[in-house]
Amino acid sequence: MDTKFIGYLAPEGLEEALASELKHITARYGRLFLAEGPLQEVYWVQNIWLSPQIISFKSIKDAANKLRALQALWAYYPNVSIRRGELIAENLPYFAPKPLTFLSPLPKAPLGSWTLLDEGTLLCSPHCSSPFANGEVRFIETKEPPSRAYLKLWEFFTKSGTWPKKGDVCLELGASPGSWTWVLQQLGANVTAVDRAPLDPKINATFLKKDAFSLRPEDFPNVQWVFSDLICYPEKLYQWLQPWLKKDIQFVCTLKFQGKNEYNAIQQFKEIEGSALTHLFHNKHELTWSKTKGML
Repeated sequence: MDTKFIGYLAPEGLEEALASELKHITARYGRLFLAEGPLQEVYWVQNIWLSPQIISFKSIKDAANKLRALQALWAYYPNVSIRRGELIAENLPYFAPKPLTFLSPLPKAPLGSWTLLDEGTLLCSPHCSSPFANGEVRFIETKEPPSRAYLKLWEFFTKSGTWPKKGDVCLELGASPGSWTWVLQQLGANVTAVDRAPLDPKINATFLKKDAFSLRPEDFPNVQWVFSDLICYPEKLYQWLQPWLKKDIQFVCTLKFQGKNEYNAIQQFKEIEGSALTHLFHNKHELTWSKTKGML
């Protein structure tokens, strides 16, 4: 295949969100879209196949040999002829990714992706944007925090390589029931949690029971990080952030969308200097906006 084509793998359930972003789509295979290059800047994507090519093969072993010739490790994306694909995968070098412990280093070994188009044709890309199989970042989970929202922060910190250090002063908006506060406390940060609803009783942190949007930066002169997993319109969060952006503060915030009519806010957040937007594997119909001193 002409290398001017790029593959974009959508998160489950967000295929149409990705399709609305992409230009010049030439083919779709389940969650995987092929589009004419060069690489497009999109957000509703889980993994990008950077060098896709189509290869014909005569047998299961022939397919495995052709993949081996291109790359050592491969992640299989099931689409059609799934059992045949599983047999090909069994003939490739063994690859069974294990869940990460929190703050483990990112995998360093190059990982390609492949799928079957039919019984005798495969689509593969030796180079991909994510070091995780199909962009799925999985952890050894814990039942300590009161909800699974903690996995968003675990993923963000792991992928970005930056997180609050011991003693850093953090402010969290919409903290209830307390899973993000739990993560920050585990890192040794000093957290002020704000919400109208109480924290889970097992989360012991400084708590302000009030409207998060009533907070002003002059009331928190020592804050180094602001976190938000608050359920609100992205435009409202954007307006609230304006005076805070004038301070030397790092931010990690979830942008929660109800529909396409709210996507205009993506451009607003994108234009904030020094910031980044990404869809984490543990996000739902959400993007994570950040402005930190690390790289995502």
